[in-house]
Amino acid sequence: MAAAATPAPGGTDARVEQETARWLRWDQNPLTLELVRKLIAAGNKEELQKCFGTRMEFGTAGLRAPMGPGISRMNDLTIIQTTQGFCRYLEKQFSDLKQRGVVISFDSRAHPASGGSSQRFARLAAATFISQGVPVHLFSHITPTPFVPYSVLHLKLCAGIMITASHNPKQDNGYKVYWDNGAQIISPHDKGISQAIEENLEPWPQAWDDSLIDGSSLLHNPTGSINNDYFEDLKKYCFHRSVNIETRVKFVHTSVHGVGHDFVQAAFKAFDLAPPEAVPQQKDPDPEFPTVKYPNPEEGKGVLTLSFALADKIKAKIVLANDPDADRLAVAEKQDSGEWRVFSGNELGALLGWWLFTSWKEKNQGHSALKDTYMLSSTVSSKILRAIALKEGFHFEETLTGFKWMGNRAKQLIDQGKTVLFAFEEAIGYMCCPFVLDKDGVSAAVISAELASFLAAKNLSLSQQLKAIYVEYGYHITKASYFICHDQDTIKKLFENLRNYDGKNNYPKACGKFEISAIRDLTTGYDDSQADKKAVLPTSKSSQMITFTFANGGVATMRTSGTEPKIKYYAELCAPPGNSDPEQLKKELDELVNAIEENFFQPQKYNLQPKSE
Repeated sequence: MAAAATPAPGGTDARVEQETARWLRWDQNPLTLELVRKLIAAGNKEELQKCFGTRMEFGTAGLRAPMGPGISRMNDLTIIQTTQGFCRYLEKQFSDLKQRGVVISFDSRAHPASGGSSQRFARLAAATFISQGVPVHLFSHITPTPFVPYSVLHLKLCAGIMITASHNPKQDNGYKVYWDNGAQIISPHDKGISQAIEENLEPWPQAWDDSLIDGSSLLHNPTGSINNDYFEDLKKYCFHRSVNIETRVKFVHTSVHGVGHDFVQAAFKAFDLAPPEAVPQQKDPDPEFPTVKYPNPEEGKGVLTLSFALADKIKAKIVLANDPDADRLAVAEKQDSGEWRVFSGNELGALLGWWLFTSWKEKNQGHSALKDTYMLSSTVSSKILRAIALKEGFHFEETLTGFKWMGNRAKQLIDQGKTVLFAFEEAIGYMCCPFVLDKDGVSAAVISAELASFLAAKNLSLSQQLKAIYVEYGYHITKASYFICHDQDTIKKLFENLRNYDGKNNYPKACGKFEISAIRDLTTGYDDSQADKKAVLPTSKSSQMITFTFANGGVATMRTSGTEPKIKYYAELCAPPGNSDPEQLKKELDELVNAIEENFFQPQKYNLQPKSE
């Protein structure tokens, strides 16, 4: 994503001075200009180095960085520069760009100190395209991220831009890009766009005048029509309207100070479900995220404290939580013990996968359709869909980590006449309706609500149904966590050590008492389970990722994060169908994870910080 790029030759100081001089010439935002002038006057070399040492790198997920002055930050000037490069790249790729155009939307983030906000960045991006005669469909209000890929496909546009930093800390913002197939970009587009940005750094004559767009015939506002069409399309995934009308199940919803509230309310209405009770303190967009340490429902119970309190007060059994740009979803259920259970991304993936297959099968009796039916998940997610697919007779494919891979693969399959029922990743991302080729927390929320209502009518809870899935298809017990490491060299050393575990360029043969049966390294392209020892999935030298398969049926992947200073791990034990003892499996998985932390991560040796609970 926005990893640090390499500084130019000629000494760091000289580069910083050169970049600063250009900044003073080009920046027309009084707040960021003043901040830079103050740093120069104070001789604050350290801060100037942070702001101007390296430009944000445009990756497959676009940009993500703190808002503030300088080429390493998100601000008016870097948004203009990025959009100029993207515009030139699109002109080369699409001869009909000026007929078809692009869509731009934004979340509710803002950074008063530097005058930056998602809406302002979206307007500047729109002005850049319109100044070159390119039509822009610019939303007039905040939307969930999935509305951008939906609009690209629905309006047959060349590209989409979403200004959001999703669930990152409040000072961050981002610039997320979709291609004309409705999926996030994959290589080599990121390299092409990156190069075009470097070639178009000087702002074009009308770049700063965003007031020009308001009277332009090239500016379109898709807000009303897309709001209508999205929910009409969503209705096709409502399978039990009569159950929804009758259900007594109560839901609490939180949008964690982000964009989700209105859209989840509308989704419930589309399904004839009574609206969920919104957590009042978190219902409205607030760029300060005042009630949470991190606005990320993936972090578990801390983010959901207010939701649980409201649910207990109104006697609701289910909590639905979106992240601030509403592309992810967490679900929690009150257990008979009085405890709240937050389902992991893998558990909810199992429930939604089972539900979408069961509902599809009811409508599509007969085996002929099965051979053209697919589900996808990423390689670090649970293999539960593979187990369901094996038993039920549809296809399962795994992709590299991230929805860009699943979205692009889903589009290929759909174009071949196949049906893609579902895709998910363990980071609480779900694609339940293939009219959005990305994760979508709005559709996932209402589909989860219908599933819970349907089960309640049969006197079943989500937890009971999850257990039934594991009994039928085999227990899949997962555990994932991470260590924090801010030093790229240390991370590299840790992974190189795994590739040269015995000092003779061999990978480890065991981890503690656990014997290793196969190794796949997607950084180098090695896979010893293949006859030619070459990995089938695409490899990437720029990110670290090694998967170990163990003789006991365990699989563990260690990988670096593209957006955060983390080394993540994902471990899973898969048992065959039948009544395995889940407690025994959990114990064995815990032992395996402890061995991986101790032998492969070696946190003391590499000075890694564990995840704070």
